[in-house]
Amino acid sequence: MTRKTMAALLVVCLLSLAGCGDSGQGVFQGYVEGEYVYLASSQAGRLESLAVERGSSVSARSLLFELEAEYERQVLRQAEEEELSARAQLKDMETGKRPEEVAMARAQLEQARAEAANAAAQLRRNEVLARSGGVSKAKLDDSRAAARTSAARVVELASQVDVYRLPEREKRIEAQRAAVRAAEARVAQARWDLEQKQLRAPASGLVYDTLFRAGEWVPAGSPVVQVLPPGNVKIRFFVPEPLVGGLKTGGQVLVRADGRPEPFAAAVSYVASNAEYTPPVIYSNETRSKLVFMVEARPEPGIAAELHPGQPVSVSLP
Repeated sequence: MTRKTMAALLVVCLLSLAGCGDSGQGVFQGYVEGEYVYLASSQAGRLESLAVERGSSVSARSLLFELEAEYERQVLRQAEEEELSARAQLKDMETGKRPEEVAMARAQLEQARAEAANAAAQLRRNEVLARSGGVSKAKLDDSRAAARTSAARVVELASQVDVYRLPEREKRIEAQRAAVRAAEARVAQARWDLEQKQLRAPASGLVYDTLFRAGEWVPAGSPVVQVLPPGNVKIRFFVPEPLVGGLKTGGQVLVRADGRPEPFAAAVSYVASNAEYTPPVIYSNETRSKLVFMVEARPEPGIAAELHPGQPVSVSLP
């Protein structure tokens, strides 16, 4: 039997059941469907711990599994140290020399000023003595050279003190600021990589399956936990072509399920635009009522948590 023939027989059976059940009131057979969320890490690693079991319920943001992350922790520590170093260098450039270095330069300046004053005084004495022949011309020239050297030393140290008070040149500071921003980006990347080794539930739901065991190697992007949030549970059923026009997205249908004494409402979320599983019939006024369209409806999350994928239901149209 071909797949197409089996699909046709399925539609015929659904239509027959609908007709035998309560066709006058628009009752149709359907089933519960689940849209599973496959949770995986973007990083590869050995599965260190699995915090959930198959069939258990989890709340939003609860830990699902954890991969080995020693390497990522080391990378993060190194990136944080590099950021601290870059920030310290930037602060040093922006504030200039340390106070101790400025104080030392000032002391050297005061000493140079004293030496310059002595050299200038000695030059004046030698000039007086030279007029009376008490000092040779060579000694007078030496005094003049010493005085000029001492004065130049004072100017040099005074300029050095002024420079010590200034920050680094703006171009170097801007380059160091860029280095700080790069270090911050490396820290953020390392922290994100580490966080990827711990995966948490995006929403509350049922753990439908676990796909790895602790100790196994998990490739990057491979799902480890399969979760079914209540909001991803839907009712899927099929209606004949004459009735599909009356169904609109957001409209309500009434659903009955085994084990629930009272029916519950579900909101229509999708109406197929084309016929599904169409039997091999000739389209005519007499046969077009055999066409069926798939419809999906979503119950309230509280009720959805009590339903199971594959569970048969019957749906009544308003």
